[in-house]
Parts: sequence; C-alpha cells; structure tokens
Amino acid sequence: MPRAKGERRLEILKALAQMLEAPKWEKITTAALAGKLDVSEAALYRHFASKAQMYEGLIEFIESSVFSLANRITEDESDGHKQAEKLLEMLLAFAEKNPGMVRVMTGDALVGEHERLQARMNQFFDRFEATLKQSLRVASDGDAAGKAGAMLRYAIGCLHQFAKSGFAKKPVESFSAQRRYLVD
Repeated sequence: MPRAKGERRLEILKALAQMLEAPKWEKITTAALAGKLDVSEAALYRHFASKAQMYEGLIEFIESSVFSLANRITEDESDGHKQAEKLLEMLLAFAEKNPGMVRVMTGDALVGEHERLQARMNQFFDRFEATLKQSLRVASDGDAAGKAGAMLRYAIGCLHQFAKSGFAKKPVESFSAQRRYLVD
C-alpha cells in the first residue's frame, strides 16, 4: 500500500528525534539515520533537501506544540502569575516528554549545522520570554521583564541539566520544589 504524502517525512523526523533521545548522544549522520529507517541516504534526500531541513522540521514541531499550549494557558487562566507559572511548567513538561527535542532546544544537536537553526531556536526562546513577560504584566508585576528573564534562564538551565544528566534529572520535579522562588 503506498504511503500518504508526508507520512515518510514524519517517520524520518520521528526517527531523528528518537536518535537524539539516546543518553550517550553522538552527532547524527544521515547514514546512521538512513540505517535506522532501513532506507538509503538518497531516500532521505527525496523528502528533505538537507539535514538542516530535518532539524527545521523538529524546530517547527517544538514551536507549534509549545505555542499552541501557551495560547491555551493564556486563554484559560486570567491570573497573570498563575499564567507564568503554568507556562514555565508546560515548557518543562514538554521537554520531559520529548527528550530528543531538548537536544535541539539546547543547541547540542545543532552544533556544526547551519547557523540559522540556532538563530531560530534563539527566536523561540525570545518569543517564550515575551509570553512570560506579557503574563506578568497582566499580573501588574512591576518587574515583569526581569522576572520573565529569570524564569526563562531557569528553564534553559533545567533543559541543559536534563540533557547532560542523560535525561535522569527531570525538570518538572525540580520545578515542583523550586516554583515558589521563581513566580511569587
């Protein structure tokens, strides 16, 4: 039975994400990715013009997932401090559920790839910080910018710690114990 258009593309992205989940992660080659899927490298390039395009597909998944959840949180929660807390917890929970994506978010997987990929992840974090800042402004927080920046840097630190621990140090567990230092 022939595959639906885009189905193989999704399989490639899922396989790439799974390879990034390995605790002792190493740079992924197209040859290794093709081997995991039991296809030729040429077959990969029929769906993606480059490995950078594959990483862009993962970044698009991160962006659409996180910001659709963020929009839901800001629509459902009227208290700005609670919004900010829920946004931060959601980002950490997303990372915990998608450890391969953490390698992309922290930039580990992007080393040696096209610089626009890291720039795009930087834009993602800028946008997330702006979302936190807006929530804190809703709460009439006098230092919304400073608090949003601290919260974002905390989250980025949690993501790095999660990746460097081989995905053993769960970010949501840390947040549960530390939330009162960040949001109030």
